[in-house]
Amino acid sequence: MTPPAPSAAPAAPAPSAAGPAADPATAAGSAEVIDSAAIGESADIIDSADWPLWEVFVRSKAGLEHRHCGSLHASDARMALQHARDVYTRRQEGCSVWVVRSGQIVASDPDDKAMYFDPARDKVYRHPSFYRLPDAVEHM
Repeated sequence: MTPPAPSAAPAAPAPSAAGPAADPATAAGSAEVIDSAAIGESADIIDSADWPLWEVFVRSKAGLEHRHCGSLHASDARMALQHARDVYTRRQEGCSVWVVRSGQIVASDPDDKAMYFDPARDKVYRHPSFYRLPDAVEHM
């Protein structure tokens, strides 16, 4: 029994009539041409829109409160901090950045406003109208 003969190498494609620059596969050297429609169909590529939404809070100076300045999509907390730094503190206007997953924020219902804020009306002693300030105290 004789071994099978090695197969012939596939023939190279014929150059186009317009020359090598007209062929997109050779126009950029040996770079592969990627079809943008194929990228969207690939299951291996994770779309950034599928990443969770993160809320970004920046403190402008030490001693001040953090303020909500926007939202962004990131795959994890580390990436969210990096994106928040790049997007919201480009001009060194912050000294601290917080990122919180939007799904982790718990908020009160506006319909429950009375339950949360009306009890403060019962504590009138917290209002400064009950205190007499000395004349020496300025800027109050």
